[in-house]
Amino acid sequence: MMVRIITIILIVMLSSQAQAMRFKIATLSPEGSVWMQKMREGAKELARKTDNRVKIKFYPGGVMGDDKTVLRKIRIGQLHGGAVVSGSLSKFFPDNQIYSLPLMFRSFKEIDYVRKHLDKRIVEGLEEGGFVTFGIAEGGFAYVMSTVPIRTVREMRHQKVWIPDNDPMILETVKAFDITPFPLSIADVQAGLQTGLINTVTTPPIGAVALQWHTQIKYLMYEPFLYIYGVLAVDSKAFVKISTHDQQIFREIMGRIFREIDRLNREDNVKALEALRKQGVEFIKPSGEALEKWYADAEAVPKRLIRSGKLSQGMVNTLEKLLKDYRSKQLRAEK
Repeated sequence: MMVRIITIILIVMLSSQAQAMRFKIATLSPEGSVWMQKMREGAKELARKTDNRVKIKFYPGGVMGDDKTVLRKIRIGQLHGGAVVSGSLSKFFPDNQIYSLPLMFRSFKEIDYVRKHLDKRIVEGLEEGGFVTFGIAEGGFAYVMSTVPIRTVREMRHQKVWIPDNDPMILETVKAFDITPFPLSIADVQAGLQTGLINTVTTPPIGAVALQWHTQIKYLMYEPFLYIYGVLAVDSKAFVKISTHDQQIFREIMGRIFREIDRLNREDNVKALEALRKQGVEFIKPSGEALEKWYADAEAVPKRLIRSGKLSQGMVNTLEKLLKDYRSKQLRAEK
């Protein structure tokens, strides 16, 4: 009888310990940004609805380093998660980069149609790779921005083009355009622009404004180059330490928060693009001939990425079929 009582007490104690957790989560997003406002809102609700069993401590503004450093700290247990850009997680699920193929999407309507079919697959793939995520938040269409005018692929090849230092897919992509890149961490980009180490970046308008890169930019090539998104990624090993009930609450709250961020980011990108124009950034539209060359080089990217193992043939086939289906429907609707 005594042994049974002691066993029950131990089970209760262990259960209680398993249910209490403070997640340490880092991000480059600055304090005051939409991401931080909404994630703090979600964290507050999470603590309240779990009776403070599950709390989140955020480290914003890159105080814990760039995405690469954050992932290393997650691996050694110093952090439990990070709000990061998709490219940072490509080694855990390479196909999560399917949206970043250059010049693949012509409009937000196309990306919305594709995301309805592929977002779930990306979330599931990342979870299989060891990270619980809560949906995808749009970063938006990224544009080529520079300190000198760029209209053609040839002009781009003569620039000091930045790429993230932890994104092997982007590295492979620029090779298709025969561009020699300058890999830097996101945290070092502003200094690189100020010193002239780099003079060209590809980023969504909200990213350029939030990270203050827009203060160094003079020109924007007005053609959506690629699509970027971010996620809140929590280490699965840390996530399972909380009860199944609290996991469900965590997923529900942060899932809703990231749907809100997804919507707000699109609105803010429109405002940020206009802010760049008002600031005096010159918007350059490439000629039809120049665009043909951009698109011709971009067509070689998927095959390069498949050969190098950065994307699967199946995922590329699925994307191409979805786009073909959508465009066919649009053509029929216009007739």
